[in-house]
Amino acid sequence: MTTPNLLTATEAAEAIRTGNLTSRDLIDACIARAEERADDVGAWIYLNPCLAREQADNCDQALAEGRDLGPLHGVPVGLKDIIDTADMPTENGSALFEGRRPVADSTIARLLRAAGAVIMGKTVTTEFALSAPGKTKNPHDPAHTPGGSSSGSAAGVADHQVPLSVGTQTGGSMIRPASYCGIHGFKPTFGSISRAGMFPLARPLDHPGVYARSIDDIALIGDVLMVKDPADLDMRGHPRGKLADALSAPAGEPPKIAFVRGPMWEQGEDYLDDVMQGALVQLGKHVQEVEMTGVFDRALACQETVMMANVLANIGDYCRDHADKVREETHRRAKSGEGIAADDYIKAIEFRDTIAAALDRMFDGYDVLITAGATGEAPEGLGSTGNAAFQKMWTLLGVPTVTLPMLKGPNGLPIGLQVIGRYAHDGDMLRHARWIEEQF
Repeated sequence: MTTPNLLTATEAAEAIRTGNLTSRDLIDACIARAEERADDVGAWIYLNPCLAREQADNCDQALAEGRDLGPLHGVPVGLKDIIDTADMPTENGSALFEGRRPVADSTIARLLRAAGAVIMGKTVTTEFALSAPGKTKNPHDPAHTPGGSSSGSAAGVADHQVPLSVGTQTGGSMIRPASYCGIHGFKPTFGSISRAGMFPLARPLDHPGVYARSIDDIALIGDVLMVKDPADLDMRGHPRGKLADALSAPAGEPPKIAFVRGPMWEQGEDYLDDVMQGALVQLGKHVQEVEMTGVFDRALACQETVMMANVLANIGDYCRDHADKVREETHRRAKSGEGIAADDYIKAIEFRDTIAAALDRMFDGYDVLITAGATGEAPEGLGSTGNAAFQKMWTLLGVPTVTLPMLKGPNGLPIGLQVIGRYAHDGDMLRHARWIEEQF
């Protein structure tokens, strides 16, 4: 058998269920890889091997007694360090919360445990899931950023330290790290995964999401987490939210695909056109380039207004009352929200609906949109997590997106192909994304 930590989550879950692999062996392989790569990658802020192995042993014992605990039975998952766990610290990437021990699990942690998952540890986040980087490095080249804010969640999956992880996106924090690290990253429709027990950065924009090494794995964990929770007041209903069912549906016609550049393209690297051209050639007659201007030109500024006003509201007191424990970059970002007037914020929130309506009309003619997953390869240096321009519009509008690890930049580092779906059509988007992936 393949070395256990190289298995996808779907493969590992099947191997455990059929008795070809134990959860303990899988956990041991993942921990060994994480410890081996601690200095080179640094994906974990909290990793307790004894606790992880105890969970795995409990899973193996349950299976020996004929009890299947659920779709993730015995499979390890990493959680971003802004998601509460009762048995592990949750420090929000900040010295201000050092040693914090939540009294209860977040809804995400509770659902994972109920599905039989082993919560392996807490992954590195930027401070407050904003932009002050943690210790994590890009597993493809440690001189380059892994992206952020879900830095450790993406790097841990990319480096085969864990098959699945949970991150979050408020600007570009799920899809950019996935693009930089060369894995699948899924940001579902806004309100699909509960944020109860998760640090709030900007309520209208905060999206939990998942990292994996295959589309099937995304569906596996997505169906566990995309459950209505009254504890999160912003949760939405999704009539097509059954991801695995959507992937198993009979194949229909190839999707109609629109390639869009949008207002973010001017921030892309010079080589991005050439990189994307290769993808368009592969997709041939199934893709058309579609102009994205007009109301879309204001999307990035609109997202910035909504985000930074909320950031100031949520962490402004920390910056003011505990200035010595909050990092300089966090102070700088929070301060940028001070000049946003109430009427500007209201206009931005209302204009978001105008942009959303225009985007929805595009889906009358196309099944999915595609664009680059980031402005280019992961930048060199660890002082920044990169430019979030290529994710901001989709975060603002709350539509589902997934990045496919299919492209390479001039230095051989990954660039994701980002697939964007219609609001609340997450399953359809994943099915079309898998078709796109198969063309390569």
